[in-house]
Amino acid sequence: MIVGTGLAGYNTAKAFRKLDTQTPLTIVSADSGRSYSKPMLSTGLRKEQTPADLVQASPEDMAAELDARVIAGTRVVAVDRRGQSVQLAGGETIGYDRLVLATGADPIAPRLDGDAANRVLQVNDLDQYEVFREAVAGASRVLIMGGGLIGCEFANDLAEAGYGVDLVFPEDAPLPRLLPERPARALQAALEGLGVRVHTGVTLDAVNGADGGVVARLSDDRELAADVVLAAIGLKPRTALAEEAGLRVGQGISVDRYLTTSDPAIHALGDCAEVEGYVLPYVAPLNNAAKAIGATLAGDATAVNYPVMPVMVKTSCCQVVAWPPPEDATGEWHADGDGRDLRGEFRDADGTLRGFYLTGSRIKERMAVTREMAPLLDGQ
Repeated sequence: MIVGTGLAGYNTAKAFRKLDTQTPLTIVSADSGRSYSKPMLSTGLRKEQTPADLVQASPEDMAAELDARVIAGTRVVAVDRRGQSVQLAGGETIGYDRLVLATGADPIAPRLDGDAANRVLQVNDLDQYEVFREAVAGASRVLIMGGGLIGCEFANDLAEAGYGVDLVFPEDAPLPRLLPERPARALQAALEGLGVRVHTGVTLDAVNGADGGVVARLSDDRELAADVVLAAIGLKPRTALAEEAGLRVGQGISVDRYLTTSDPAIHALGDCAEVEGYVLPYVAPLNNAAKAIGATLAGDATAVNYPVMPVMVKTSCCQVVAWPPPEDATGEWHADGDGRDLRGEFRDADGTLRGFYLTGSRIKERMAVTREMAPLLDGQ
């Protein structure tokens, strides 16, 4: 049984079915169960793609393709480890030999005052994206909370689609977890070149209704008018189901290199999982994990391989590829380039490459610089 029909859940099912076509497979999803690529949500407007255009397959299509029972729109409310079964919200109990938790992450909800705080939207799946697209259909200005990857990608997408955009975040420059100041400023300048109004060093404190839209009050007491407010301030792995089942949990659901939890019959991957201390909510590590779990479920115990997997930020105004150095790494940045076309390398005292960034036309150097770095987990 697999819980979750995002990329992690469906890719695990596909990897498993390539190796085992006989074992009964059940997939349960709290959402609509449609197959789609989540990274495409933040580029759909400028590509003039509707939410329907992003759907790759219906849950019925996926059930047929995977020879599986797909139960959509139903939440798993409890895991009985002793009885090896899960209980669904409707009361049904289903047994399992192996259970895979691919439950993803929840967007962090902003704490806001104001009578329109409940109108602030978040986009973490296709169902929420549909609500967002309906909201912006008649809008002209959108305010985005958060200067991370998702906030910057949505700001780029909305601006290129013709919307006025305000981007608000408390840090001094965008992408604070991925980039040092110089490339971050290059991205900021590129966004501003699209017409995005970037507000650094402030938070959003309150949202009140006004004239069919809203007025947002910032921490410096400025006010910004908008039609729609989108919060993109981070994700928190969904661990509640695992915690209630007594599984070991850290930042995410704790798993070893075989993506096995503290219960040998239960695995986890994707945004909900912490693999040997790493929480990597990106597509590349998810795909590697799905292949490994698929093989393990089919009888060939396989450790996950995590090479360096640089993060690609889909800001077409200034594309970014980055792999930040570990937080405890000591060393210094070495940079070259001009304008938006930058390359930076973080090297320690021994000259070992521990992190890098590439922006603009320099992203074509990604493969060469990545090959110089040691893998995170070699699967051995």
